Amino acid sequence: MSGQGNKGTAVVTGASSGIGAVYADRLAGQGYDLVLVARRADRLEELAGKLRQTYSRKVGVISADLANDDDVRRVEQAVTADESITLLVNNAGIGGQAVVATADVDAAERMIKVNTIALTRLTRAVLPGLLARNRGGIVNIASVLAFDTSFGGIYSGTKAYVVNFTEALHREVEGTNVKVQVVLPGATRTDFWELAGTDIANVPKEIIMTADDMVDAALVGLAKGEAVTVPALVDAAKLDTFLGARQAFYGSLHADKPAARYGV
Repeated sequence: MSGQGNKGTAVVTGASSGIGAVYADRLAGQGYDLVLVARRADRLEELAGKLRQTYSRKVGVISADLANDDDVRRVEQAVTADESITLLVNNAGIGGQAVVATADVDAAERMIKVNTIALTRLTRAVLPGLLARNRGGIVNIASVLAFDTSFGGIYSGTKAYVVNFTEALHREVEGTNVKVQVVLPGATRTDFWELAGTDIANVPKEIIMTADDMVDAALVGLAKGEAVTVPALVDAAKLDTFLGARQAFYGSLHADKPAARYGV
């Protein structure tokens, strides 16, 4: 049983395994009740039972495919109506489809729906309540591939959206007690690789982090109030330099005439 008081209810998507399951365990241990969302109902029920027994928390489950419009709206309605919700972890994600020219277009659409559209809709569903209660947080799981397109433009593009969306949201809630964090994991040992059609054995072992370590680091970052958390980044100053350079670059993109090199 957790020795901590009730911190409200945390909603975790993609909770049936991997990073989502670790988030569920850690948050239950911190004193949260849970609503777990994923496609695989049997795994959700198994995990929920373990968490109830271990931490004596309330754990609800919603079996839903976040690539399905009706399922997303069903989850939206459930979380909008639940005033106990204080934390949303948008962890559900799909990988794969590295090459655009040969991508399965329906699979690519599923990826975009889960990685960006469902994340946006669920964020929008809980945010007004969090702001009204002036309490809680939203955690969006992106990827370091948001900054690297060499592994595929579709997946990378969805994760770049998550980064930009969350950074803007962080500014939007500034001055309130609502925290917003984007987490950028690197290679993490989960079944995500198999589901994406990639053999993790081909990835150097020295760059693969466990899901437990990744989530533990991310939760420390959340407690510190970090807007952007990169668990593998040793030198935090590099992130500040990168974000600062990006902002300075943006400031040079506006003028009343085209640059001279275009000869217009």
